[in-house]
Amino acid sequence: MTRKFVIGVDVGTGSARAGVFDASGQLLGSARADITLYREAGSIVEQSSNEIWEAVCTSVRAAVKVSQIDANQVVGIGFDATCSLVVLGEGGAPLPVGPSNDPLRDIIVWMDHRAVEQSERINATGHAVLKYVGGVISPEMETPKLLWLREKKPDVFDAAWQFFDLADFLTWRATGSLARSTCTVTCKWTFLSHENRWDDSYFRAIGLGVLADEDYCRIGTEVVPPGTKLGEGLSNRAATELGLVPGTSVGASLIDAHAGGIGTVGALGTNVDPTDCLAYVFGTSSCTMTSTKDPVFVPGIWGPYFSAMVPGLWLNEGGQSAAGAAIDQLLSLHPAAHEAQITAKAQGVSLPELLATKLAAVCKDPPDAVNFVGKLHVVPEFLGNRSPFADPHARAIISGLDMANDLNSLISHYVAGICGLGYGLRQIIETQGANGVHINSIVISGGAGKHPIVRQLIADATGVTVVGTSSDEPVLLGAAMLGAVASGLFPEITDAMQAMSGQSGDHKPTTGKIRDRHEDRFRVFELLQQTAQQIRALP
Repeated sequence: MTRKFVIGVDVGTGSARAGVFDASGQLLGSARADITLYREAGSIVEQSSNEIWEAVCTSVRAAVKVSQIDANQVVGIGFDATCSLVVLGEGGAPLPVGPSNDPLRDIIVWMDHRAVEQSERINATGHAVLKYVGGVISPEMETPKLLWLREKKPDVFDAAWQFFDLADFLTWRATGSLARSTCTVTCKWTFLSHENRWDDSYFRAIGLGVLADEDYCRIGTEVVPPGTKLGEGLSNRAATELGLVPGTSVGASLIDAHAGGIGTVGALGTNVDPTDCLAYVFGTSSCTMTSTKDPVFVPGIWGPYFSAMVPGLWLNEGGQSAAGAAIDQLLSLHPAAHEAQITAKAQGVSLPELLATKLAAVCKDPPDAVNFVGKLHVVPEFLGNRSPFADPHARAIISGLDMANDLNSLISHYVAGICGLGYGLRQIIETQGANGVHINSIVISGGAGKHPIVRQLIADATGVTVVGTSSDEPVLLGAAMLGAVASGLFPEITDAMQAMSGQSGDHKPTTGKIRDRHEDRFRVFELLQQTAQQIRALP
């Protein structure tokens, strides 16, 4: 019997990646291609959809080649991507979304915070739809960005043929289908999936009534569950570009963090209730995913969203706007960073990986890593607090700096930063628990959380067991599951989750003096946050 394979494509903030998987979830080969990030003053961050599609095609062709399979054996492909806004004119031509007026820069990236003022005005309406985004909409979401575009670049807004979430752009580019995923439009566009509708009164209240007048033809009139087969599969053009066969099944997409969620939660096995765990996708940013059988409203936590990740369950989504990126920024401020970066590059690893490995070598026991930081404390909110305070104005705080400039000092900054992320995650978990969302374990994925010592620090900082996955690429795996469902290899996403993912061990929180140490540091963490809020309130 001819073996069948599926491809998962993940478009992150800095690269497009593709992986070839078999039906058991084994990764046969993967490849990546970098993509450009354009930054300008005013919190502007942009990308090019043309460049991203080229990177997707490059990575898919390379992944198939390194996997040594025949393209005819690929039966399905799935895409995930960051929740960035793509703006296209007639015929799919890119339109300029920023002050550069470069039409090739047609994407407002998720981390772009140009629409803070618009998000604050939307929140001031107090509209009932906001209940389903944690009560406060974020400038990372799409309706504030659309409002910014209408107010600041009305000619572009009016000329736009389609506004896509990046993940839906990829499936359109692959198939020609304008269908949107329940995941993207529910989590980032305010579609009410539990009622299968947009809310006209919301769009009219915030100044985007034109979209309601058009019956939402530019943001999605057909909304389908993730993994739904789209159109007739790959178009002839897309198949040629990707090096695959026309008609190959394409599944409706997921946001990247949510792909990590389905590629992760299934690792706990068939006997574990997915509502008992939290999926923690730890990459450039971090996302937390918790599922419940009934809707639970948690202030400062996005959702609840119906069937946005696991079919039939409600999703609450939190996270940190900068996680891996916050660690990178923190380390870049240290005098020893440049030399250490050279060493890391020579070894073919990232700077955080280098520091984690060196830390593990000097710690007799992984939980002892917290003692490496001394009195250094970090609140790593360089890009605001996404959850649980929904405060885009929050900023990072570093307390306890001294004059040390050696490698050990750099490692202490790294540990303090990881602890800070862990304490922020603890706040999310405790806020959800206070509102009725309880979890017993954290299932971790993402490149920034691969190292065992990082996972132990997260377990100790939160007081919750951290579970790893057998797949080194759970986000790619989650995307591949979409293709597996679309092709008919599995009837539902839940079936693919159970068949294609597995667990690789756990890290339990440490008791005794280590626990007490983290408790003390957590109190300092919250005190620093409160002090920063008071400082910002001063005239």
